[in-house]
Amino acid sequence: MTDKIATLASALMLVTPWPLLAAGLLLGFGADRHPRLIRNVVSGSAAFALVCAIGATISYAAGWTTSATFFSFRLPDGLGSFEINIAVNTLTITMLLLVAFVGMIVSRYSRTYMMGDVREGSFHQWLALTLGSFFTLIVVGNMWAFFASWVATSLFLHKLLAFYRERPGAILAARKKYVFHRVADASLLGAIVLVVRNLHTSNFSGIGPALRAWQGSLPEGLYVAGGLIVLAAILKSAQFPFHGWLIQVMEAPTPVSALMHAGIIYTGAFLVLRMSPLLSLQNGARDVLVLTGLLTIALTSLMMVTETNIKESLAYSTCAQMGFMLMECGLGLYTLAVMHIVSHSVYKAHAFLSSGSVVDHFRAPSLPPSAIRSSGIRSFFGLLVGALMTFAIGSGFGIAFTRQPALIVLGVILSVAVTRLMLPALEMQHAGAGKLVLETGVLSAAVCTAYFGLHRLFDSFLGAFLPSAPFPEDPLQAGILGAVSAVFLGLLLVQQLLPRILERPFWRAVYVHLYNGLYIDLFIARMLGKSASANVRPRQPRPSRPHQSEVLS
Repeated sequence: MTDKIATLASALMLVTPWPLLAAGLLLGFGADRHPRLIRNVVSGSAAFALVCAIGATISYAAGWTTSATFFSFRLPDGLGSFEINIAVNTLTITMLLLVAFVGMIVSRYSRTYMMGDVREGSFHQWLALTLGSFFTLIVVGNMWAFFASWVATSLFLHKLLAFYRERPGAILAARKKYVFHRVADASLLGAIVLVVRNLHTSNFSGIGPALRAWQGSLPEGLYVAGGLIVLAAILKSAQFPFHGWLIQVMEAPTPVSALMHAGIIYTGAFLVLRMSPLLSLQNGARDVLVLTGLLTIALTSLMMVTETNIKESLAYSTCAQMGFMLMECGLGLYTLAVMHIVSHSVYKAHAFLSSGSVVDHFRAPSLPPSAIRSSGIRSFFGLLVGALMTFAIGSGFGIAFTRQPALIVLGVILSVAVTRLMLPALEMQHAGAGKLVLETGVLSAAVCTAYFGLHRLFDSFLGAFLPSAPFPEDPLQAGILGAVSAVFLGLLLVQQLLPRILERPFWRAVYVHLYNGLYIDLFIARMLGKSASANVRPRQPRPSRPHQSEVLS
């Protein structure tokens, strides 16, 4: 009896995806003939998954966390074993609870959104299979089981992205995603083969101990494996220049966009977190993660400024945020990456499911330009106050900035965000400006306090399983850290000077090129097939004022 209680969390995590997978596989045959039945079953299965996730979390808190293996099959040629074992740790518990919460919300929203559609049953079938496969990917501790779930999740998601077959744009976006994800599958498969053969373990939990027992430098195969893992993560995370499909999947039903941007898009970052013991030892892999993430942040943030479509603007935001998460992983700030995933997931699910109401924000009255006067002195003053506030509050929470250069860079980034929050109040020219500045300053301090409070909370919860790996202090890495700070300061400067910049013909031309995504995605679209991309042409921006949303919202 004691042994059964000890494995309660494992058992709950094991059964989480079962009803969803059963609903998709068993009720999926002729699903469109009984849409009400499959709709209710899938919605109930998603609720069951959330209950199991909550139960697993409570069991974990109670100490009933013994991992269990429920099935094992030995593979030939030194490839280890295919096992159904459950990884009970703070990372899997956190991700399971998050995805179960988002999955239930998306499932409930889909009930109304898809009601009356001629293929409503098929939609719920593929939604159930996608969610069930994604839950399996999260909870399993075996690399081969993870790979099978990784592929299955992508294939089932493809059915949702291409759900409206009569929309050429949706089919083209799904095709691009399909090609990139198959390359990611091949990369991950090669990485797993190399890891298993060199470390003689096919479980994620065995990677750390195997590396600690290794004497001397790592074998060459593990360096190749690290590169393949990074490539798979970049492709799955829709990083530049492979980001175009994520922008264009807006043709899919809104619940699919919400599920994609608030859950499944984190698959690449989750892979990096699971493989963090290996990647932490490879400076080259970490540098690629940081530089790729930084490039994506810079370019997609600028592209988002030019975008006039609300949902596509949200998609650009997701690309930038995924770049931020991969950059955090490359810097060794793993617990912050998990905190970022959780906060971004909840925000993005709400943003997509309520995207229609965002139009009201743009219809609301705003202060005339004459009430706002941009000043370099005010911008510098705002940045100075933001930096002092950020580092003072962070130090108060015990953040040792001087011990880890990556944390200093993170402080600079947060200072830029706080500055962006305060600048509109600093630049106001009306009678109540002083009171507004004070209120904004209090709000900014509250934001910093909440951020560093969550920082400490996630460190205490996840730090034992995901310890930070200090970024190397070599000249090359120091230059990378300097580039990160420079890019974020540059984005702040561009946003402040955007109206003046667009008065010059050269920058207006740049604006058009950014609006078209620098034409890279157009080239990829035409390479993937003439039939689906015959009508793909460069766009011309609408004659309207520049998008005024946050660069890194």
